[in-house]
Amino acid sequence: MIRKPGDYLRGALSRRSFVAGLGCTAGVAAALSTTGCGGSSSNNTTSPTPPTTAVTDTDILNFALNLEYLEAEFYLRATTGAGLSTTDAGSGAGAVTGGTQVPFQTQAIQQYALEIAADELAHVRFLRNALSSSAVPRPAIDLMSSFSAAATAAGIANGSSFNPFADEDSFLLGAFLFEDVGVTAYHGAASLLSSKTNLAAAAGIYATEAYHAGMIRTLIAQLGSTYISVANQIEMLRGEASAAASGNNTAETALAANAIVAADSNAIAYDRTTDQVLHIVYLDSKSGSVSKGGFFPSGLNGTITASAS
Repeated sequence: MIRKPGDYLRGALSRRSFVAGLGCTAGVAAALSTTGCGGSSSNNTTSPTPPTTAVTDTDILNFALNLEYLEAEFYLRATTGAGLSTTDAGSGAGAVTGGTQVPFQTQAIQQYALEIAADELAHVRFLRNALSSSAVPRPAIDLMSSFSAAATAAGIANGSSFNPFADEDSFLLGAFLFEDVGVTAYHGAASLLSSKTNLAAAAGIYATEAYHAGMIRTLIAQLGSTYISVANQIEMLRGEASAAASGNNTAETALAANAIVAADSNAIAYDRTTDQVLHIVYLDSKSGSVSKGGFFPSGLNGTITASAS
């Protein structure tokens, strides 16, 4: 018997929430809170501060939480038509624009999407539990005009009307924009975290995001040359935005039917700085400081909200 999407997601979320809850409340969250996440952290959403070398583990984990909010909202809305609950979004959460349930035609792709949605929700809950009262609420998120703007900037045909929720193929391309960014962001955070406990937790999330990215890249490669070409246009856009902060086009590997993994010549996954990530999610490929735009029209919440370059 084929399970309905809602049935599958409720079961997946229930199991994952139970496991994540045990891991957080019984040990990991407590350890995180006493090794870098227990201090005060600004929830200011109106005065962005460029990141400095003085950032704390709390700052880094809240930066990651902002990205997890974005991914969770995208996948939850794509699979269920509804986003995070008010409890998961946090007090004072920003509004989310856009996002509807995708009319999946392939059961396997629907199942993959449901699993990723459950994973991203678990990440949000894990980080919020770990950060406790220092966790920032969900910022305002745009899942409508941001995608069409990204598609247009990438030079995709009919980009102004691109909607990642229209069908499962478009959904995969939308997911492709996010997943590699998440992988490189967590890799880049590794050198910034001071606590081994925090590093271990981030490494675990990093690994899960890498599984997601590999899955999405593989599914797109199986769609054929037309979709591979569009995906590579998205990669070029990410590279240009990343270069606006770093001065060179890095952290991208062209997708091909026989080249799925995004890694350097040593088969080591790329990493990105917070500045590079901000330029990508704000959809800004111009050099200079940027503090809002794209998927986050009002900027991120927390301390790391504006790029230094």
